[in-house]
Amino acid sequence: MRSREQTMLQHLSELRRRVFICLVAVLAGSAVSFAFFEQIVEILVEPARDLDLGTGGELIYTEVTELLTTAIKVSFVSGLILASPVLVFQGVMFVAPGLTGREKRYLFGFMPAVILAFAGGVAFAYYILTPPALHFLLTFGGDIATPLIRISNIINLMIRLLFWMGLAFETPLVMYLLASLGIVSAGSLARFRRYWVVVAFILAAIITPTVDPFNQALVAGPLLVLYELGILLTRIAGRARRKSKAITSP
Repeated sequence: MRSREQTMLQHLSELRRRVFICLVAVLAGSAVSFAFFEQIVEILVEPARDLDLGTGGELIYTEVTELLTTAIKVSFVSGLILASPVLVFQGVMFVAPGLTGREKRYLFGFMPAVILAFAGGVAFAYYILTPPALHFLLTFGGDIATPLIRISNIINLMIRLLFWMGLAFETPLVMYLLASLGIVSAGSLARFRRYWVVVAFILAAIITPTVDPFNQALVAGPLLVLYELGILLTRIAGRARRKSKAITSP
């Protein structure tokens, strides 16, 4: 009993130490980002400036603290991104002692794929999804009113789109992981395909800020493709799992 309590205290001490390191990394990343927040904002609002709406592409703010609050939010999000290698490393090192060799291989093998998938989703949102979505929003009813873009509004919109599309691109990896653990199979996911079409358009309606079908299809289409890619990966995972069982079974 005493040994168990000591082990628990050691785990808590280790967790506290690693959380502290993560907090320091995020604060340091946020401080660096705050020094360059103007450049970061310029990158985020570039798709809106490229529309040439006849307003000079100027951003406005209507509250005294709006610009400062936006700068802090941008700095914090950028700080999380800069600190993400440290966060991932600390998380992996905390759970690694309790994993088997096979689980460690899965974990370390997955990390590059997770990063690349998220980056791919962010790039898709920034270069392909955002321009037509902003064009629709900022030109709708343009003969009635001239758009004046609040900086907090456009930044919140961009962060939301980039984050959720980055997360959506993790779908195939999640499906592969679940199949590797034996939780789902390629057959069950294939049977769920018809329902995924509905789910994809619901998610597209949530992610996109517009109500036009073109932009929603622009999001739903990749989600359907990602699901099919996920089914392909689950087939591979299923074969690998069956092969592993055949080797280890007497």
